[in-house]
Amino acid sequence: MAGQKVILVGVDGSAEANMAVDWAAAHAKRDGSLVHVICTYALASYSAAALDGGYAALDDEALQKGAQKAVDDALDRLRGHGLTDITGSTEPGDAAGVLVQLSSEVDMIVVGSRGGGGFADRVLGTVSSALPAHAKCPVVVVPRHVSGSPFWPVKRIVAGVDGSRPAHSALEMAVEEALIWGAQVDAISAVPIATGAGMLSWVPTTIDREALYKEMEAELEEACEEVVAGRDVVVKRHVIDGSPAELLTEFSTAVDLVVVGARGRGGFAGLLLGSTSQVVLAHSTCPVMTVPSQRANEAPNPAAAWDRR
Repeated sequence: MAGQKVILVGVDGSAEANMAVDWAAAHAKRDGSLVHVICTYALASYSAAALDGGYAALDDEALQKGAQKAVDDALDRLRGHGLTDITGSTEPGDAAGVLVQLSSEVDMIVVGSRGGGGFADRVLGTVSSALPAHAKCPVVVVPRHVSGSPFWPVKRIVAGVDGSRPAHSALEMAVEEALIWGAQVDAISAVPIATGAGMLSWVPTTIDREALYKEMEAELEEACEEVVAGRDVVVKRHVIDGSPAELLTEFSTAVDLVVVGARGRGGFAGLLLGSTSQVVLAHSTCPVMTVPSQRANEAPNPAAAWDRR
């Protein structure tokens, strides 16, 4: 058990949460992670009732039972994928707050892009920046699957790079994921011709664009060489005109995973702190992973801690 990674999956009983469970299962089968599923319940919650289309208050016991059913169903789903190294729990409190708190104890968090008023709705709602901005581990948001092949196995990954430390961490994570899945990585930097709202506002209008291209190409080349460091993974490098949100959304139609940093200098990584993040998470057709600048997991054996839950 020593050194085993832990994937935490937020569930709420919805079909979208099931997609997150399936993605986590596929990942765990690749790297041997323990998968822990969790469902929160708010003590002062209200839930839609079938009575006259109104709302009915649920007592704490009913809320906890509903959360436990969501966990039990998710565990059954993981067993259906052939996994046995799995655990589950319920937790009172706000979903995003619970996830952020637990993010220092696990190696990855996976949630669905929409749900039954649970994890992902919180993440994509009024506190949309809370989880990607404050989590201490990578966070994967799995979108609704409509048709075609599933989101796994991951064969192609795109990483947004802007020269910042968080973006460098994202590139490192993209390479790690590529090694786990046997995937190819496309590392891209955005250089929009125009500036202003939705563009890279940190780029002065008087800057020499050709010089900027050369500088970003050199930075991207250096970052890729440092991250790859002789490992057996293919990383293609691209410096492209366009806004970060539009490029990431466009790439999501052709890749299996988009990886970005949780913060940046106004480019790809910075998008997750503003309205652009809503565009990417709402419209990406593949899972999106956000990576903090420092993936600090101080627990010497996190899996052992989860065994005690």
